[in-house]
Amino acid sequence: MLQHTGSRNVMQKLGTSSIVVLLAALSLGATAEQPLAGTTSRIVQCNRLQQQFAHAITEHAEAKRAAEAKALQRKAAKFCAGRRQAQGIRAYANALKMLGVQPIEP
Repeated sequence: MLQHTGSRNVMQKLGTSSIVVLLAALSLGATAEQPLAGTTSRIVQCNRLQQQFAHAITEHAEAKRAAEAKALQRKAAKFCAGRRQAQGIRAYANALKMLGVQPIEP
């Protein structure tokens, strides 16, 4: 009977260890997901600003700084496509301001 009790303790320890490892893995997975969520929202923001710019440039094609704004928009598109969304968002915002348009908020 001693062997049976001893193996039960070993099984309990293994079970507890497995749960600890599982919880640690889950918590690491949750932290790894957070940057992706931020990146996704930045991609969405890039897309919204790109759409806003496309609309604004048709409305304000005669603006004094329209050519500069278009050049900045091209840079913004490259930034957003190249994992530099924060720079792309800033570039889109500045391009919109050159047209006299207030950028949308995130």
